[in-house]
This record gives sequence, structure tokens and C-alpha cells, in this order.
Amino acid sequence: MRATKVTTTEPTRCLRCRRPLRRPSPDGYGPRCRQKIRRTARTDVTHPQWQVAKAVELLELGAVVPLRQNRVFLVVADDGEGVYRTAATGQCNCPAGLRSVRCYHAVAAALVQAA
Repeated sequence: MRATKVTTTEPTRCLRCRRPLRRPSPDGYGPRCRQKIRRTARTDVTHPQWQVAKAVELLELGAVVPLRQNRVFLVVADDGEGVYRTAATGQCNCPAGLRSVRCYHAVAAALVQAA
């Protein structure tokens, strides 16, 4: 049997604004949305710096997937094994979030929502 190449005509879209991307990016965001997210991360002073750094790392790895009109997000765990459901308001089903501690998953969701 001969292997056939499957091509799609559907363009890759930005995870935040849903605009078509000219070039696919590893994080799933377009250049303008990525710039807005990074600017928001630099100006955010309400969270510890280590949480902001981990949240930006999650965004760069493409580990934050928006659901439900950018209000609920799926965030991949550090070890890559699990997925946490989180909201920008601070609710998260990770171990820290279940103890009512603001986790960096929620910080990453807040950065995407604020941008």
C-alpha cells in the first residue's frame, strides 16, 4: 500500500482571538496576542515573581488551552501527566487550588484573559 499525504485547507487559528495564523506557532497564539500576553505578564505585580515566570513558561510551551469563550482553561501539569481545569478568577482543580491557594495555573489563565 502506498501512504497518502493528507492535507487540510483549514488554517491554524490563534487560541485567543481565533484569527487565522499565517505561520503556525508552537504556543498557538498569533504575534499580537503573544505580545499582549507578555506585556501583561511584565506589568502584573500582584503575584509572586516565580508564579509569573512559571505562568509565562506555560504560555510559551502552549500548555494553556482556552475553553468556553476564554473563561475556562485547560492547563497541563508540570510533569506533563495531568491536565487541570482552571479559571482566571482563581479557581483551579490542582492540589494548591483545592486548598484555596492562588496557583500559577490560574495566573497563566489570568494573563491570557487580560491580554
